[in-house]
This record gives sequence, C-alpha cells and structure tokens, in this order.
Amino acid sequence: MWPDPSRRRYSERVSDAQPQIKYQVRFDWGLAGFQALASDADVIVLADALPAVDAARGFPTTLAAHTVIVADLGTSALVADWALARQAEKGDRFSVAVVAVGESRADGSIRFAMEDQLVAGALIDALAALGIDHCSPEAAAAAASYVGLRRAVKHLVKASETGQALAEAGQAAAVASALAPATDAAVAVVTDFNFPA
Repeated sequence: MWPDPSRRRYSERVSDAQPQIKYQVRFDWGLAGFQALASDADVIVLADALPAVDAARGFPTTLAAHTVIVADLGTSALVADWALARQAEKGDRFSVAVVAVGESRADGSIRFAMEDQLVAGALIDALAALGIDHCSPEAAAAAASYVGLRRAVKHLVKASETGQALAEAGQAAAVASALAPATDAAVAVVTDFNFPA
C-alpha cells in the first residue's frame, strides 16, 4: 500500500514548525536542538554537566552569530541571575533556549545524557524562581525531573553512564570538580563548541 501523500505533507509541516517559539524558556537536545531553537532566542544555554568521554569525536560548531553560554550544575543559578539581568537591560521579555548537549554513542548517534538534562532542569528551575517562568512543556518537564531528583543529583551524576566512563578513564577528579559548587565562576559567552557526534 502506498503512503498517503497528504499525511506526509502534514508530518513535514509539523517537523518544520517551531512551536516552542511562543514560550520564553525552551528546551531541546544536541546540535539539532541547538539549530532548531537558536534563531529566535536571546541566549542559548548549553547544559553540559561533565567533560566529554571522547573529546576528539564531535561536530565543531561556530556560534558567533548567537549569544551562547555553557552551564553546569555549579553555575546554573549564576546563569539564571545573568539572564534576569539581561532581561532588565532589554526592558522586555528575554528568551532563553536551553539545550542539553548529550554524549556520543560508539556508532556516532547522540546519547541523551541524563546528567545534562539535570543541568538543564536546574537552570530552568532557577529561572522560574526568578520569574522567568513562561516555559514550554519540554522545558517544564526538564525542570520537573531536576526538582524531583534534587536530593540525589550528585549520586546520579557519578553513577551515570558518562560519570562511570570518566571514572574508568582515570578522570574521577573531573567528575568531582563538576559537582563542586561554583565559587568564583563567571558567565562567559562562547564562540564555538564541540557538539557530540
């Protein structure tokens, strides 16, 4: 049986749409998520909890056309404060696209790294606490995952697939450092990033 062409056209229209644009805080995954959300956001925040297991594998991406910052568990509240200050400067709604970076599988596909979702959720929760709370359903779900698991975050990140792989590679100190509170961190705009392949 031949596929119904009208159904194909509908699915193409749905996939090309960007329904999260109407929300102030949005959430997606990986390079494709970055590309989907970047054009209409005041800032893109890359949620990246841990160093890449294989830093050599990935897609170097130039970000100069966008304002992009990177957040981890230690800096999520700092990034939320930064966004609130930019909203005050703008004098209007400041849109934030949060993109969980993810990790690479051996076959090159993206792995949805739970620890990056927790960072994204921590940031979205911190934004909401400051009144930047017009969230897409995707962003709300990420925040709820963090809020529900807040007391177990350190354990979950250490026990995550990425955390275990880094520990096995002799990088347990990098995991511990990523879980430490940020003391003198500052928000910095990045101009390039190596997205997982």
